[in-house]
Amino acid sequence: MKFNWNYPTTVWVGKNRIDDLASACENLNIKNPLLVTDKDLIELPFIKNILASLKKKFSQLRVFSNFSGNPIGENVEEGVEIFKKNNNDGVVTIGGGSALDVGKAIAFMSAQTRPIWDFEDIGDYWKRANNNISPIIAIPTTAGTGSETGRASAIINKKTGVKKIIFHPKFLPSIVILDPMLTVDLSPRLTAATGMDALAHNLEAFCAPGFHPMADGIALEGIKLIKTSLITAFNDGRNIEARQNLLAASSMGSTAFQKGLGAIHSLSHPVNSKFNMHHGLSNAIFMPYVLTFNKKFIEKRISTISSFIGLENNFKSFLDWIITLRKELKIPHKLSELIQIKPDQIEELSQMALEDPSTATNPSKLKKEDFKKMYEYSIEGKLF
Repeated sequence: MKFNWNYPTTVWVGKNRIDDLASACENLNIKNPLLVTDKDLIELPFIKNILASLKKKFSQLRVFSNFSGNPIGENVEEGVEIFKKNNNDGVVTIGGGSALDVGKAIAFMSAQTRPIWDFEDIGDYWKRANNNISPIIAIPTTAGTGSETGRASAIINKKTGVKKIIFHPKFLPSIVILDPMLTVDLSPRLTAATGMDALAHNLEAFCAPGFHPMADGIALEGIKLIKTSLITAFNDGRNIEARQNLLAASSMGSTAFQKGLGAIHSLSHPVNSKFNMHHGLSNAIFMPYVLTFNKKFIEKRISTISSFIGLENNFKSFLDWIITLRKELKIPHKLSELIQIKPDQIEELSQMALEDPSTATNPSKLKKEDFKKMYEYSIEGKLF
């Protein structure tokens, strides 16, 4: 079945909805799109099929794909240069979170005169922008970041090695296409990592302080969809219902975390930029350590989640589910099983985590020493 949703933006949902891509361009009056995808996807058959179909409508279609995971500011600059040189009037961005973040940033920065770092998600920095931003069509091929329904891009500043969140309300794509057929060939490893990323978004959004019942409701249902479908998709990648559920849960996580995130993301971003570690994988590893650190501040909220998704109504049942889920997904328990962090590096990572935007909405107020402990515990495999 096919569905059209209109929250938080226009979302076209269903099997083979990618066939409607040319119509999406027409709806937005895009006559000369730039297609953005990453170098790992550009040679895959399904991307080539999409390109071939789109070229029937846009014979001069230009593609930008000179980047991979954890993109840097220079990737965006190169894409903007191509966008301007080719007189593009819109962006079609397809891929995982990195591709979507780059595509959104290209559309945004093509209208700006300031450097991208002037639009970091701090206060009202976004008001510095020229609002004449080209329309964006976003098509995720993974079910994790939810960047397709987000108003920001995560881009690494190569000079500082810090992943920055670049924000503007018009980063939100005008049309999103959620087609489960584009995710059926996702490997079990990436299915696990991206699924845990979506879980982290929904989980931290629900636990973030503040009054936002709409975000809370979306986050709860997102977690339930992940519990229902992640293991199924991991074991059987061609289960279309499970793939569709995970795509929805991913978009829901990004919609919900406008309420806020927390220390899972604060810990992850420095590790992603310094060690080029997959964001969803790092989120999965840090999850139980942050949960137990925050326990006294989130115990009631976690009990609510447990009850809603069919577990016993307590914190322990949820924590046990997370630990079991990671084992079933073959995700390591300790950070040290994947990367080696030297003691002096913990100091630098902890300072970066403290300064991360996600820290402000963690359920408990955090100090640098708290991050040092969480890094050390995750390396040792010791829960709080």
